[in-house]
Amino acid sequence: MKHAILTGAFVFLLLCAFGQRKFTLHGYIRDSASGEALIGANLSILKKNESTVSNQYGFYSITLDSGKYDIVCTYVGYQPQVISVDLISNTQSNILLGSYSANIENVTVTATKKESNIKGAQMGKLDLSMNTVKALPAILGETDILKTIQLMPGVRNAGEGNSGFYVRGGGPDQNLIMLDDAVVYNTGHLFGFFSVFNSDAIKSLSLIKGGMPAQYGGRLASVVDVSMKEGNLNKMEVDAGIGLIASRFSIQGPIKKQKSSFMVSARRTYLDVLIKPFISKNSSFYGSGYYFYDLNAKMNFIFSPKDRLYVSGYFGRDVFNYENRKRSFNINVPWGNATATLRWNHVFSRKMFANTTVVYSDYKFDFAGEQNDFLVKLSSGIKDVNIKLDVDYYPTPAHKIKFGGLSTFHTFLPNVASGSQDTVTFTPNNAVKKFANEAAIYIQDEWDINRKFRVNAGLRYSRFMQLGRYTSYTRDDNGNKLDSTVYGRGEVVKSYGGFEPRLTLRYAIDDVSSIKAGITRNLQYIHLVSNSGTTLPTDIWVPSTYRVKPQMGWQYALGYFRNLNNNMFETSLEVYYKNMQNQVEYKEGYTPNFNDVEESFVFGKGWAYGAELFVHKLQGRLTGWIGYTLSWTWRKFPDLNSGKTYPGKYDRRHDLSVVAMYELSKKWKLSSVFVFGTGNAISLPERFYFIEGTLTQEYSRINAYRMEPYHRLDLSATYTPHPEKQKKFKTNWVFSIYNAYSRLNPYFYYFDQEGNLTNGNLTVTAKKVALFPIIPAVTWNVKF
Repeated sequence: MKHAILTGAFVFLLLCAFGQRKFTLHGYIRDSASGEALIGANLSILKKNESTVSNQYGFYSITLDSGKYDIVCTYVGYQPQVISVDLISNTQSNILLGSYSANIENVTVTATKKESNIKGAQMGKLDLSMNTVKALPAILGETDILKTIQLMPGVRNAGEGNSGFYVRGGGPDQNLIMLDDAVVYNTGHLFGFFSVFNSDAIKSLSLIKGGMPAQYGGRLASVVDVSMKEGNLNKMEVDAGIGLIASRFSIQGPIKKQKSSFMVSARRTYLDVLIKPFISKNSSFYGSGYYFYDLNAKMNFIFSPKDRLYVSGYFGRDVFNYENRKRSFNINVPWGNATATLRWNHVFSRKMFANTTVVYSDYKFDFAGEQNDFLVKLSSGIKDVNIKLDVDYYPTPAHKIKFGGLSTFHTFLPNVASGSQDTVTFTPNNAVKKFANEAAIYIQDEWDINRKFRVNAGLRYSRFMQLGRYTSYTRDDNGNKLDSTVYGRGEVVKSYGGFEPRLTLRYAIDDVSSIKAGITRNLQYIHLVSNSGTTLPTDIWVPSTYRVKPQMGWQYALGYFRNLNNNMFETSLEVYYKNMQNQVEYKEGYTPNFNDVEESFVFGKGWAYGAELFVHKLQGRLTGWIGYTLSWTWRKFPDLNSGKTYPGKYDRRHDLSVVAMYELSKKWKLSSVFVFGTGNAISLPERFYFIEGTLTQEYSRINAYRMEPYHRLDLSATYTPHPEKQKKFKTNWVFSIYNAYSRLNPYFYYFDQEGNLTNGNLTVTAKKVALFPIIPAVTWNVKF
């Protein structure tokens, strides 16, 4: 009897041990039609509080007790799929999801996103659909992902029609913008009115403005992570569009079906072609013109179930020429970006996924002006070579660990001025190039402590070294050189470094609401310095040096998130406070010169705080969102504004966006955008007086005045003829109206003189310049 009891106990323990054995389910989640990886697809275990999300390359991994499971896989815009798994061993399962048909897309698409905004620990994150971008009204018919994210709370535009943006009081250089892991240093075409991102070439976009994860660094404000399409693995596809100022053409398809694919997308404006017939050959402006173009290309190769290689690149240029033959005067201003990315994905095991990336990025701006025998040139730019490793590790369902490191070699071309007149040449005194190395390592863990608490904790250590060749000078008060120190090639001139902790916490109140809190520390080693009194040639990227210290920022955020009406509405209210040290500006009265630009910098601090409300309707024929931001942004520089605090140029008290999309019928889809914002802070002349007959202005304190409030309504309608007959050949027309009620929003103010001093009737009047009245546009799109 005793032996029987012992034997039974032993067998029971074996059965328990067997029952507790764990196995891993892993694989890729992809689009069934194109084979494209689906980023952030959700995999949930039915009747269990366990789930996982696919990474940037569609890879997922989850470890469970042995047994039978029903697993639902969901992704925005795709039909949910339920798979049954009998997990008796480690299993690989690649999941293919099919997209919704167009006529029910708006009704059910976002139900697949059920509660992800509630359950996730990440704060201030937006994943933007390209379908949403293309559905919204656009200036001159050119859709723009950067203008779309300006409609989100906490993100404000840089000015009328501009694709630049500011996030939570941060400057434009405090946004890390990446295209396939390559940093894009200048995101604007047409002096910033359009972005460099061609929507036809883009697969996905993520914006993170609160609680930046440890894998990202080098910026204080936000991350914009943009991924290009990989190319259809199954069939050839062609997309094209003809608009008022630009045309687009994209082609993608398999190189070898299911094994490799390619994508090529091109865009060019034809403003120069349209305007040329209207300029007479006898005109002083004949020969002037402007155009931009860009090219995106990508290939991917599947070598084995564990190995995949991606090669991608971007090349874009703006070319502006102005000629005045009567005055023998001409200007040439070319600028643009070039990037190249090589990425290798390798699955080391069912729980470990690695991505190794090598990146080249180059941005350059040139300005050349010539009149008779006088020539002046300005150049600036930045070039990077980067290598990095990112590893995803899934030890248990409760932990998702990510770690890695990177190293970037920077080459800076500062604002170098040169010129000549007759046989006399003016050469710059500043160093032609500056060099630096930036490196970082990081680790982060997203940990489900229990059903209520989830923590995303990360730690990043970064280091930055300014390298030779470089010569530093000691100068007297008049700028004369007293002494110099010469650093050889690769010699460390100055180094900085530090830890950057990241922590976000989610507490689930119930199944439809949660509270999140976050704290992050960021270091930024490179800076874009802009002189508000001049234009693009003085907007330059500079490294941290022995004179210029890294920017440092702490951000604290707290938010309440709740879904309503069976997840029809997502709502959130976030508050934040941000403190920023070592901010960089030009000194008062700065004008470009031949000295090292660092000698014209002044340094100070800034802080910003505010609240953001977001209400997003996800289901039904009417979808859209309302975003409202109440915020304050301040700056304080000992050498500016007499040392007194002043509002930053990014300060905007109220910012409101209302976006609506309505499916009127299978043929017609309507959309509208209304925006309202407090006017920009500006400095204006307060007093006018004459010195020896010349009218002189005395300016106010920095940003002591406000422009008029900004508001605008945009409308759009998309017409798809005979949608039920469009199988292989698909086409639609997009009709849009920018600034529907022709609000003349101020772009800048100037002061005009009328009368004369001698007659005693001289008056000085402030006048407003507006750029865009009502602008209708039409675009024809085709896909086959």
